[in-house]
Amino acid sequence: MATVAARATRLPIYSGFAKEGNLSDLYAKGEAISTLFNVLGLGVGIRLASTVCSTVQGKFVAVPLLSAVHLFSISQEMRAVPLNTLNSQRTAIIVAEFIKTGKVLRPADVRYKERLALPVSLNVDAGSVVPSVSIRHACGKPSVLKGLQGRFQGERFLLSLQDNQTNLVIHHTATGEDVVRGWLLAAYTAKIAGSKHNQYEHGFGVLKLEALEEAYGHLKADFPVLISGLKERGWHTDLFLEGSGVRAIW
Repeated sequence: MATVAARATRLPIYSGFAKEGNLSDLYAKGEAISTLFNVLGLGVGIRLASTVCSTVQGKFVAVPLLSAVHLFSISQEMRAVPLNTLNSQRTAIIVAEFIKTGKVLRPADVRYKERLALPVSLNVDAGSVVPSVSIRHACGKPSVLKGLQGRFQGERFLLSLQDNQTNLVIHHTATGEDVVRGWLLAAYTAKIAGSKHNQYEHGFGVLKLEALEEAYGHLKADFPVLISGLKERGWHTDLFLEGSGVRAIW
């Protein structure tokens, strides 16, 4: 089944890399590499079967080791492919780096920073944003929703500023640019509030509200720079992949 699935998906993958009409070259080289390693793997397997794996103890040692090598190779193979679509993890990495250095990362810069497995913790440098939160979870009461609508009038996102995180509610018509805009605003708000946290006795969520107006000033100046940089570096800013997240209507 794995072989059938691999062969069925191989050609579309090759087509995605054929940017200069060189599909035949890519296919030939890809199949040559595949055949080479199949032969090498077969030879190693025959050798192991007649030596280390000839005993039960040897099998218990070799199988986990070879499985670990196989999984590591797959993870490195997946990391080697730069993906230019925005999701929550890539957006957080991009925003955090932009706020720190003013640099807009390329897809190739982000690929090795993205985690492929295990739960991903909130990126504090990017405002500890939780994206695609349901409007019921973020607002709770109609009065809170009305207040957020007034505060973020004209935006296709809402930010529920909490002490430990910021919930990002995304409108069902929002594009990737809207999500980046909301994320950048949340990150600037958290950064400004963090610089004042030791000076006041208010909760961090209250300080975020007070810092929102100043953060909008930074957003107005820096958002066009970030978006133009993302487009120049090949990011698709028209989409945002939220996985199991939800969109909202208000």
